[in-house]
Amino acid sequence: MVRTLRFAALVLALFPALAAADEPAALLPPNRPIEQVVDHYLDAALQAAKVQPAPRADDAELLRRLTLDLNGRIPTSAELADYLANSDSEKKGKLVDRLLASPAFVRHQALEFVAMLQPDTGERRRGQAKDGLRTYLEKALAENRPWDRVFRELMLPDDADPKTKGASDYLRGRVKDLNRLTIDVSTMFFGVNVSCAQCHDHPHVTDWKQDHFYGLKAFFARTFEAGGRVAERDTGVVKFIPNKGKEKVARVMFLTGKVVDAPGMQEAPKQPKGRRPGGAKGEKAPPPPKFSLRAKLVELALEPGQRDFFARSIVNRLWHRHFGRGLVAPLDQMHSANPASHPELLQWLARDVVEHGYDLRRLVRGLVLSNAYARGSRWASGDVPDEKLFAVAQVRPLTPMQMAVSLRLAATDPAALAGSGPEFEKRIDALEKNAARLAGLFPQPGDNFQVGVSEAMLFANNENLLKELLADAPGLLVHRLKQVTSLEERAEQAVRSVLSRAARAAEVQALTEYMRRREDRPVAAVQQVVWALLTSAEFRFNH
Repeated sequence: MVRTLRFAALVLALFPALAAADEPAALLPPNRPIEQVVDHYLDAALQAAKVQPAPRADDAELLRRLTLDLNGRIPTSAELADYLANSDSEKKGKLVDRLLASPAFVRHQALEFVAMLQPDTGERRRGQAKDGLRTYLEKALAENRPWDRVFRELMLPDDADPKTKGASDYLRGRVKDLNRLTIDVSTMFFGVNVSCAQCHDHPHVTDWKQDHFYGLKAFFARTFEAGGRVAERDTGVVKFIPNKGKEKVARVMFLTGKVVDAPGMQEAPKQPKGRRPGGAKGEKAPPPPKFSLRAKLVELALEPGQRDFFARSIVNRLWHRHFGRGLVAPLDQMHSANPASHPELLQWLARDVVEHGYDLRRLVRGLVLSNAYARGSRWASGDVPDEKLFAVAQVRPLTPMQMAVSLRLAATDPAALAGSGPEFEKRIDALEKNAARLAGLFPQPGDNFQVGVSEAMLFANNENLLKELLADAPGLLVHRLKQVTSLEERAEQAVRSVLSRAARAAEVQALTEYMRRREDRPVAAVQQVVWALLTSAEFRFNH
């Protein structure tokens, strides 16, 4: 054994490149389940900090959290009753698999990725239909296409291929501003915001120089729109003025510093006078280039030794989505001056996602099956530990579609949503379509979200919303509760339907007393009870 260790040390001394290989020997073996690895690294950090994590969330809270994260809605009363009555020790894993297999998983994840890839527009918030990028993402996610393939199809779109139709929307919406395109691609796919290196070397991070910004921009220098399609020329360069010195042509360079020796490094020919830069609508797109710089970017970004940025970025974004904070925070600040809270965990997960073909559904499954994901969101006493420790679940605001669909579902007669299987999935799909317009009334939340005045006024003054959610009509919760003779049971059923949990004794007492004082106007009393629950902070957040 001693001889072996000495020989290994000699090899590393003679060949230092091996010491800088992608994976240090300290990482857990690659054959461990994701959820076990997550808990191993997080628990180790908690022990080192001498912090006892929050206890596990109860079954009702965990059911709600998982259903919101994986299907974009709160659970139905029937789902809640079934889960609470289930004594199977494997019920959480079976629940996760059922939610992942639901068509609602694909629709919800498509909206989440649109939110990540596109700016905050009204159409996106409404979850409205079938814009090109969303249509493409729904197809890709339904097939569980690997993330590296999705990246390739977004960077090298082919509108003639039905499988990738709509993917070109990502580039086409950005090609008129190559600076913006460069920043967006770097931020979203590589976890690096290089915008601060646009005018000068980054003032605080030694990793990023002007050469990195303009080197990455050079991959897009020949990209343009022609006849409504994304096209690419055979020539084109990027010029910039460095911090010191005269204007120069940027080298085509990836974020790692690797330079591409590309042909056609001269300025592209100018457009004929009077011709629209994007080409006339319907005009035939030019032939593909002999050497595609965008194709070279994709090749480099996925190449062993270069792919850490790509793999770590998607891991970090999915971690942020399900845990409320990235292993690296902010998400676009992956650099040496901002290390991950748990660097070995990030490295293991990045290695794992590469070795398993960038299977994001598998990654999500592993994350949500961890004990860390299942922690409660309440901290009993004392100061709350640093967020970096993930000792307690982060409270997260609902997205516009989560909020809209959950409002519709909570206000629906529970009997109308009983059952399972294809018919149930059709009812959920119809509920989502019905909620699309309502989603446009809510903002896309950021990391420091607070309920704004406009949302408070919406719930206070929007008569149409009141009628849609609180009408005394068949198929709605108010109509069902009105028929329940026991005021205590009314209160319990209202809490169960809206907040996805059993009512507490104090809540039953308070709500029952409120309705008893208004027995002369029972419908109005029920409406006020339901409205108070729908507009509560508990309903507004995933916890």
